[in-house]
Amino acid sequence: MQYYYGNQMPLRVLDEAEFWKHQEEEHTVVIRELVGNLEQEYIEALKEWEKAFAAAHHRVIRYIETVNRSNGYVSQALYQDILQLISFCLQQSEEFITFCRTMMAESEPISTNPTAQVVLNHIIVESEYFIGVAQTILYQQ
Repeated sequence: MQYYYGNQMPLRVLDEAEFWKHQEEEHTVVIRELVGNLEQEYIEALKEWEKAFAAAHHRVIRYIETVNRSNGYVSQALYQDILQLISFCLQQSEEFITFCRTMMAESEPISTNPTAQVVLNHIIVESEYFIGVAQTILYQQ
């Protein structure tokens, strides 16, 4: 985590989202590379997830830049936009967790690969961590 935000919630939660959306984007590649014989439907779905995480990551970066340019002033409208974006990011992570669990349950190459199972469980824990951290930051306000 970067510490350019002081105690300002908008930058702090955006900073977390920026880091974790990039991580989740990379996780889609890790899964595809690790499970070489993964079913095509999951390969395609992971590519779509990668694009979705990249888009969310770029949206978060744009908001960070906007907040930084505002010299510490965050209007009510901008604050609400940030909350909506973070809500979207949390929902996205929850859906990705569900998708990962589905792959673990339904994909034979994953169910027969103990390393892939460990990695997927780790990926799930990391997305759950982001959700928990972001919610903690939001509820401290």
